[in-house]
Amino acid sequence: MAGEVDLDQVLRETLAAVAPGTELRDGLERILRGRTGALIVFGHDKTVEGLLSGGFALDVPFSPQELRELAKMDGALVIDSAATKILWANTQLVPDPTISTDETGTRHRTAERVAKQTNLPVISVSQSMQMIAIYVAGRRYVLEDSDTILSRANQALATLERYKQRFDEVSGTLTALEIEDLVSSRDVAAVAQRIEMVLRIAAEIRGYVIELGLDGRLLSLQLDELAAGVEDERELIVRDYIPGTGKRGRKLQTCLDALAALSAEDLLDFGLVAKALGHPAIDLELPLSPRGFRLLAKIPRLPGQVAERIVEHFGSLQKMLSAGIDDLQAVEGVGDNRARIVREGLSRLAESSILERYV
Repeated sequence: MAGEVDLDQVLRETLAAVAPGTELRDGLERILRGRTGALIVFGHDKTVEGLLSGGFALDVPFSPQELRELAKMDGALVIDSAATKILWANTQLVPDPTISTDETGTRHRTAERVAKQTNLPVISVSQSMQMIAIYVAGRRYVLEDSDTILSRANQALATLERYKQRFDEVSGTLTALEIEDLVSSRDVAAVAQRIEMVLRIAAEIRGYVIELGLDGRLLSLQLDELAAGVEDERELIVRDYIPGTGKRGRKLQTCLDALAALSAEDLLDFGLVAKALGHPAIDLELPLSPRGFRLLAKIPRLPGQVAERIVEHFGSLQKMLSAGIDDLQAVEGVGDNRARIVREGLSRLAESSILERYV
């Protein structure tokens, strides 16, 4: 893993490996309960080999009990990246002393330097502070007990529920405005903003789910229910309102990346959200017309490829809404039955959205 690596991905994988319910977490907690410390390199390659001094090679199957017993010795441990084998025990790690570190304790200083030099995770168990810290390159992450993580996760979940409710409201309003051809840049920005907020809170909760391991199963189910379809909705919004067509048109991924790059503060500014979508930031009353991807996605059993052809054929939602069954049948892949499904589906969506808006 030395060289160019995705440090966020390495941290997520490491947190998953030490989550409650795993053998590695069991071993680390045994060390804590035994009131001894430990320094564990999580992975092995030539770079790690060059940092080892003394100790003995084991190459034995990993078990929590074995880890606990070997940690009683003063030296460091090296395990494989899958936490299935203990490779070295009672060895000394000799990293480059010129590597900067903010830590003060000998074990933690060594852990941070080894992590930076190898780009491998290093786990430090502190006897005096009774804590487990993970070092991934220049980052330090302290493991917390499940109750503390669950408390924060439940607060985030409550926030997600409120944001999702607000997203459903603005999404419904946008549907009604689309039917009436009254959409402005502000309306689209409001929905895109809520989508981003929901997705960012969901990403935070997914981090808690990883940390919680088996203890996060219920949380994971609740998250899946609340966040279902939101990411697809973001892509559909962008495809409906992305400016231009053909080679001169703004690319879908460019818009998605621009939205993701907005800071939490920038996300509160509708002008900046509109700009990320490719529209002028200074004119939020600019009238916009959707292509129709979003509404077609709400029609059951309509394949994505067929929806693509319908949008390409008609060019806008308003033309779709005014199209008859014969007009729809002119689209490749749309026979009589499918044309009726599309026609009836759009009519139902139009009726229900207007009723919800005005009744």
